[in-house]
Formats: sequence, C-alpha cells, structure tokens
Amino acid sequence: MNKTTLDKMAFFFLGLNSRFNENREIFIEIDVRFKAGLKSFKGIGLLNEEDTLSYNYNGVTRLLSFSDVLEDIKKESVHYDSLVLTYKERGTKLIIEASTKGVSMNSEALKYETSKEEKETSTLLTRDYLIKSKEAAPLLKAIGIMSKDGKVKNDKIRKYNQIDHYVELLSKNFETLKKQETIHIMDVGCGKSYLSFVLNYYLTEVLRMKCHFIGIDISEEVIETSRKIQKELGYRNMEFHAMDVKDFKDSRKIDVVLSLHACDTATDMALSYGVYQEADFIVAVPCCHKEMLKTYSYEPFEGIMKHGILKARLADTLTDGLRGLLLESHGYEVSIVEYISPLETPKNLMIRAMKKGNRNEKAEKEAAALIKALQIYPAFNYYLDQYTYGTGEGFGDFT
Repeated sequence: MNKTTLDKMAFFFLGLNSRFNENREIFIEIDVRFKAGLKSFKGIGLLNEEDTLSYNYNGVTRLLSFSDVLEDIKKESVHYDSLVLTYKERGTKLIIEASTKGVSMNSEALKYETSKEEKETSTLLTRDYLIKSKEAAPLLKAIGIMSKDGKVKNDKIRKYNQIDHYVELLSKNFETLKKQETIHIMDVGCGKSYLSFVLNYYLTEVLRMKCHFIGIDISEEVIETSRKIQKELGYRNMEFHAMDVKDFKDSRKIDVVLSLHACDTATDMALSYGVYQEADFIVAVPCCHKEMLKTYSYEPFEGIMKHGILKARLADTLTDGLRGLLLESHGYEVSIVEYISPLETPKNLMIRAMKKGNRNEKAEKEAAALIKALQIYPAFNYYLDQYTYGTGEGFGDFT
C-alpha cells in the first residue's frame, strides 16, 4: 500500500484506539486479513486476563497492548496490496478496508452465527420479543432458557416470557438514564443473576448504553455460579461479591439499584440502600412479606383482621404501599405495577422509583401518620439508619 493510504489508515487507527480505551469492557476481538495477489494472511487479537491482547499473526503469538497491535498491523501493511480489519465489541463491529484506492470504515450489527441445526422457535412468534431468541442465543443458553441446538426449551417458555416482560417494563426508564459515562447498576441479593445478565445484554447490545453491574449476595455458592456464567458469556462489565450490601465500600456512584424476589425485609434493605446512594432509579420485585404481619395492629380493622388470611393480605398491601410512600418522601416518583400475571404467583408486584427531587413533605407526613397508626417501626427506616448513621435507632419511630 502507498504512503497516502497508510497515512489515512493511521488516522482511522487513532479513533479505533480511543474507542477501545472507552469500551474495553465490551471488546471481543480484532482480526485483520492482509491480501497480496492471490494470497491472504490473517491476524487475530483477543483480550486476556492480564488486560493485554494475545495477538496471533503468521503462526506467532505475542502479548501486546491494543495500540501496539495497531502499530504492528500498520507496519505489516507496507508489504500487502490491501487489508480488511474487523473490530468486534458486544452488539456491533467496525470494518476498516484499506487499499491503494483509499480507506473506508463501516459499522454493522454483530450477529450471532447460527449452525444449520439451530432454528427460530416457532412457538414464540406470538410475541415481539425485546430479547430475541436468535440474536441473544448465547445468553439464553448460558442461563438455561435455550437448548444447545438453539431452541427455547418448552418448559422455559413461560420463564422466557417473564424475563422479556421484565425488560419491557424497565426499558423506558433506562432510556431516560442514557448518558455518555458508564451507568453503575447494583443487584442486591443477586442470586444467580439471571435477570442482570439479561438486562446487561439489552442495555449493552440493544440500547448501546455503557453499563457496569455489581452483584451482591451473602451466598458464596450463588456468587460462584454467577461468575461462571459471566466467564462463559465474556461479560467483563460485571463483578460479583459474596457479602452483605452494608459492608460494600466503593467510591463509585451507584446509579441504579435492583432487588428481585428478595425475601421479607431484604427488599427494604435494598430500597433503603438505593435511597442512601441517591440512586437515580430503584427497582424491587418483593417476595414474601412477614415483618408487618408479626407486629402491626389497627383498632378500626380488628373485626377484619381476626381472619388470618385477610390480615396477611392486608399486611402485604400495607407493606408495599408504605415502601412506596417512604420512597416518595425521599424525592422519588413511584409506580407499583403487576410484574407478571397473579395466576402465576400472587407475589407479582414491581416497585419502580425514579429520583425526581428533594424530600417530599406531604409523603413524609403521610408515611409518619401510617407508621404511628399501625404501631410499627419499618425495616426500611431501620436499614437507612444503619447505612447513614451506623445504627438502627432514632429515625422513623412511631412514638
């Protein structure tokens, strides 16, 4: 290639190097195909655990920085008529073509290559999925929704519908958070993190948002499972810690807090942690409700609450309603919606809270009045005290 082409290619490489530095966490590989006459030669670079590239060219593998790989490609280009360089990251790829005629760059969606045995599952055509089975096949296989031959398992179709609806309910909220810098998302009580993996895929590869997930769970076993799935998928923009969330210390701003199916007061632990972090968006799908059932009383309802089933159902409603009020009192706009059909589970509510401003005095007074009337001390306030003051005493007391 001539000097003019090499100079133009060097200019494109500057931009490519800058992109790699910004998007390192979602980088997949870089490959280059040189051509001289009828002969072609290939080089490929993969990021290794030492954060350098393992670059194989002409039968020789070297450990190089990304910029050094580009420099090496540039030097080799002198000996060839043309090259095609493909830079791949999750969801997209950039293709640079260079020859004596000039240099061009184009971007394309990065598509999952299916085998002849893999086909779109016909039983799923009744829904327009956000997490499409063909494009998201590696993800769906990793979390057990899809079989190795590329078909959604019959006994997992309902679960597939649930996770897609989960993404649908949150998609507009996340689009409002879209910004240049990385959004940090914490999954409190993450378990095996299936929904965080799905959300990671959607934000990164569909919405093209920069994000980093932090999974917290006290179980070492489920954290280890999450790490194995992470490694299988190559999702470097995730980290997992086996610990209590109150012990997590980090200088990064947490923008989003998630809590899915956390039992009893573990939901309050997550909600109050989001408030403490002044997160922009908080999401909770509560599981069992036990705390208020054991402690609350309200004289005007005694005739109703003598029936245990009614007292339990009322406690569920009051618990989530109070959670919404407490979030509003801290400046959040709250919506509580059905996450899935009540025919699948009665624990089907999702609490969504978007930060809109400072404290809401009206909601604060309503929450305080409810707390006093029910003669309770909500776990939400207890945990918020712990995060803020290192104690669970003195705030939100009904007396």
